[in-house]
Amino acid sequence: MTQTDKDVPAASAYERAGVSIDAGQRAVALMKDAVARTHTPAVLGGIGGFGGLFSASAFAGLKDPVLVASTDGVGTKTKVAVRLGQPGGLGADIVNHCVNDILVQGARPLFFLDYVAMGKLAPETVAAVVTGAAQACEALGVALLGGETAEMPGVYVDGELDIVGTIVGVVDRGALVDGSRITAGDTVIALPSVGLHTNGFSLARLALDGLDWHENRADLDGQTLADLLPVPHRAYVSAHDALMEAGVDVRGMAHITGGGLVDNPPRVFPPGVGMSIDTSSWAVPPLFELIVERAQVQRSEAFRALNMGVGFLFIVPSAESEAALSALRGAGEQPWVIGQMVAGDGVAFDGKKT
Repeated sequence: MTQTDKDVPAASAYERAGVSIDAGQRAVALMKDAVARTHTPAVLGGIGGFGGLFSASAFAGLKDPVLVASTDGVGTKTKVAVRLGQPGGLGADIVNHCVNDILVQGARPLFFLDYVAMGKLAPETVAAVVTGAAQACEALGVALLGGETAEMPGVYVDGELDIVGTIVGVVDRGALVDGSRITAGDTVIALPSVGLHTNGFSLARLALDGLDWHENRADLDGQTLADLLPVPHRAYVSAHDALMEAGVDVRGMAHITGGGLVDNPPRVFPPGVGMSIDTSSWAVPPLFELIVERAQVQRSEAFRALNMGVGFLFIVPSAESEAALSALRGAGEQPWVIGQMVAGDGVAFDGKKT
């Protein structure tokens, strides 16, 4: 039997305009189990409410709880994910980026909210992103409390996507880390990144677009660009926990994101104090060197556009630097002393300002 035109359900006006409500519902169905696994007893209600509910019992034991919040995106790393067909990593990217942002002030993450938008909704793609976010939340004990999936034809190019995340955490006011106690002579300890994290992809794509991303390259130690570019941003919560358990006095922290080592550390400096970085203290990973070479950028610009292999900084009293290094190594980290705090302002590399 041949189906006639009158047997075919007519598309709704909304669908003819480019928006499928059914696709949105399918995306929710695909991700709901992963999201539910992040829900702690502090989460009240399930998925689908107009607003997420989180119990203030999470503040129990804090004398003067302070909420700390941050919102961010993953930039044009989305284009890398689309090119490689690996959208799931973007979920971990945005969770870990946001968690690190509030960790700098000593805050523990409580709950996370996501926003994923496409021109034409692909339920499996959205579900992969949110499932990745849920898995990152679950690993950190963070509730994925809610979010938004938006289909916006004419705003986003078909096949592309955008992702934004918001994190809310808490810290006791007495434990708030604001950099005010940093003094000249303090030691700066670095932890490595695991790649570009979520910044510098516009420069990276400019430099690398014409290459074969699936070629095993000698200048990347035999790895491919497809192996290295989508690696998700990592979180540094466990490293911070190791320092707290060892009783180290962490006076300041910096998450090395957009602005690199030039613009991020000064955000926590008190007046009259700067940072001196020794660039011989670590080997810049080959991926960054390839980007710098092919984009033909000055080293000073590279240190501002890229993290250059440095993901996070801890500023501690010089007398506690060995204890800090030992605690971090005991937690499985690979820390090194990247520099020290000095009288002045801003960041100097090998004694020179950029």
